[in-house]
Amino acid sequence: MNAPPSVSPLAPAATPTLPRIAGVKLGAVEANIRYRGRTDLMLAVMPAGAVIAGVLTRSKTASAPVEWCRKNLSRGKVRAILANAGNANAFTGKAGDKSVEEATRAVAQALGCARNEVFMASTGVIGEPLDPAPFAKHVPALVKAVREDGWRDAAAAIMTTDTFPKLATRRCKIGEGTVTINGFAKGSGMIAPDMATMLAFAFTDAKIPAPTLQKLLSDAADKSFNCITVDGDTSTSDTLLLVATGAARHARIEEADDPMLADFRRALDELMIELAQLVARDGEGASKFVTINVSGATSNGAARKIGLSVANSPLVKTAIAGEDANWGRIVMAVGKSGEKADRDKLRISIGGVRITDGGQVVPKYDETPVVKHIKGREVTIDIELGLGRGKCTVWTCDLTHRYIDINGSYRS
Repeated sequence: MNAPPSVSPLAPAATPTLPRIAGVKLGAVEANIRYRGRTDLMLAVMPAGAVIAGVLTRSKTASAPVEWCRKNLSRGKVRAILANAGNANAFTGKAGDKSVEEATRAVAQALGCARNEVFMASTGVIGEPLDPAPFAKHVPALVKAVREDGWRDAAAAIMTTDTFPKLATRRCKIGEGTVTINGFAKGSGMIAPDMATMLAFAFTDAKIPAPTLQKLLSDAADKSFNCITVDGDTSTSDTLLLVATGAARHARIEEADDPMLADFRRALDELMIELAQLVARDGEGASKFVTINVSGATSNGAARKIGLSVANSPLVKTAIAGEDANWGRIVMAVGKSGEKADRDKLRISIGGVRITDGGQVVPKYDETPVVKHIKGREVTIDIELGLGRGKCTVWTCDLTHRYIDINGSYRS
């Protein structure tokens, strides 16, 4: 359980150093919640006046921390985010609610703020009671130890089966003012966000009210985290939070469709997509990163559903892992999606090589370049439906025996 996993072959060559965002301070500590010899408790502290938006799992068995966030997001105010790894505090009954209450109270007392301004997220094993004692013990010192350059420490502390920390940053303009957005995420298995065990936190110094921030975040999540999958399993704990401190010098924005927000929206979308892709690249046991481009569907929603049907297919994913150009499995996955498809209009390409057209394999199809493409680390599948203007890109990874090894011994 405690041996560090080997880093995914799909990990980026370097981890970015995130710039400081005035007033945002982060830290981590080894609280021995489940793991030994590593940090597992993260705290982010924000200045008074910061606002928050969030997108949470739609799972009907959501964790106690998710329900706590859901209860308080409408207030739009935040002073801290507390997150732990190793225990999801999900399906733990009233004891789980009590753990959240005691953990958030410890932070609120240390900061001198209201408890409903402290948000919490947990990731790890489901069904095991979360002992609140480590929070009472470590939070006071953690509050004093947070730093403006603590981004990497915070990202590392929320990892479970992840093999590398996932961080991203963007700068953009709102009017004449320069704005920074930083974010980090965790996720490796139980990834099929419906908004995996997936957590993601982003912070900006932009001056944007909570309702507008919520709209921007929801839109960004639909283009990013809701377009990734590792294994088709939606976690009880999925939590995506975005905090805005208001420290940047620009005119206050009120509406999400304000033209002044165009560059911010672009940067936020890019950051969320980068974090989501990092999660897919760290899929448990993954050896290949797969991009699935769907176009010509009856709607964007239909395109996403078709893309996820292909991305979640064990037959497609194992074929890619085995470097087998078995394109018939893609045809199968399109057909089972439940969305409209026409055999004679469906066109499938792998690595830019057209395979099907007119309801059958193209004449004189040569599989050689397709096999060569699948042997690489990056695999691209293009699916053209020929039915409309709907499109979507979905990201996933292959399915190897290593996935079974990791999940067959997760609790032991």
